[in-house]
Amino acid sequence: MTTPIPFHLIGFVWCVAAAARTASAAGDVPRSAFYVPENARYTVIDSTLDSIRFTLDKTLRHDDKGHLVSKSSFLDPEGQVMAWHDFGNLEGPGWAANAVGGAWEIYTLGAFLGKADWQTKALAILDHVLDCGFIDEQTGFIRGYRETTTGRFCLNYKHNSDWFCPGAMAKVAFQLLEFADGLGTDARAERMRRAAARCAEWIASNVEAVPNGWFPRRTTPEGKVYRKSPDGGEDRFWQTSADGLFILQLNAAFTERRPGAYTSSLREKTAAFMRAGGIFGSINHDTYDPHENVAYSVAFRTLLSVAKVLKDEKVRRFAFETCLAGLDQFKMHEDRNGVATKGLLYMEKSWDTAYLWENAEAALAYFEAAVETQPLDPARSRDYERDGLVILRATAKHHYGPHGFLTEGVDWNNHVGQKHHIDQAQFGAIRYTEPFLNNQHIVEPTLFYLKHFARKTRNEDSTEWRDMEGNVLLRRTRE
Repeated sequence: MTTPIPFHLIGFVWCVAAAARTASAAGDVPRSAFYVPENARYTVIDSTLDSIRFTLDKTLRHDDKGHLVSKSSFLDPEGQVMAWHDFGNLEGPGWAANAVGGAWEIYTLGAFLGKADWQTKALAILDHVLDCGFIDEQTGFIRGYRETTTGRFCLNYKHNSDWFCPGAMAKVAFQLLEFADGLGTDARAERMRRAAARCAEWIASNVEAVPNGWFPRRTTPEGKVYRKSPDGGEDRFWQTSADGLFILQLNAAFTERRPGAYTSSLREKTAAFMRAGGIFGSINHDTYDPHENVAYSVAFRTLLSVAKVLKDEKVRRFAFETCLAGLDQFKMHEDRNGVATKGLLYMEKSWDTAYLWENAEAALAYFEAAVETQPLDPARSRDYERDGLVILRATAKHHYGPHGFLTEGVDWNNHVGQKHHIDQAQFGAIRYTEPFLNNQHIVEPTLFYLKHFARKTRNEDSTEWRDMEGNVLLRRTRE
């Protein structure tokens, strides 16, 4: 008598075999070539702790209510404001400013490490967003930015409110929802869930449809389609940006919590995404490419959650075979132009810098894939686990200065210009970062790894966490 396989495991063997056949037929570089060893003197945990150190020590100030606020969304390794940049005089929960997501990461890592002071600071960052006018608690609309110089709110990184990205707003709502789940009985939690629910409702009621059945990349404040780029030209990705995946992610989260909540919309929009062969146009608001690496990562993670909610194996197969497998095209298997790029993913062909928030999202996608494949294909699961670790190890090579600063990106091909590089090198890391995103998004995959994969052993006076190769990542001495 055979035992029925649970739905969430059906198709994994077929998916993995199909992906392997596709890779072989394409003549891809072997997975083993994408590898960086752990540095025992500076582990991926050391890297993550440095990123948090930079955020907490060099990038925050108090607002007039005593909350903590980022002094800028674009800083150099000394924590100096880069006012010349669009993000230089902006802060808030939107896109690269990412105050809610950043606070959530600090809070959850603080909880894991027993650092109550980190958690207190994270809540002070969250309170700035909750209490200082970013969220319309009646409608659910979330304003992404505030100018640090004038106090004026705006909807986009160009300091105006002509347009905003509804997907980016949905991401903030999703972060509020996830953060609330970790707050237990804290009074903030219900307020955050209510704000997230109303945001989802606003999007469902107001965002105008587009011809291909997907979501518009940008809309007016009223939700009408906005087809121009931030600089005023025509944006050919006005209906083919993967930014809309964050709306799916939010709706799937609510449907998981309240069965039936957005089921119809999830089916319709997922079908549009898959019918197009995947919509992987730039998520970043200032880039224009049909294939962006983070679009594949977000697509995999989102469709995996949608597949679970809808109990749809076709969606799950598409997530593995098209979305996750699509990340292979961006992998760098060697150091380029004398820069440590091996183990990183470049962003896209039209802008080939390796940005580190995107690499962190890829690592997270691989770790989630490893969890999903572990029951039926442990070998493939280990491949995914290793890929995620390799990305974190490669990222760890790009902290600069004494304060823990992690560069926003590794510009191995001089795309952004030599004057913007560390030490003015012709090819190298960029000498700026976004504190809550590029600098510290590695927190999420690193913490996921510690919780789901690291081997935990207790000794008489300490506890150790080791990676799949036996490297000690973290050692905590008992008090």
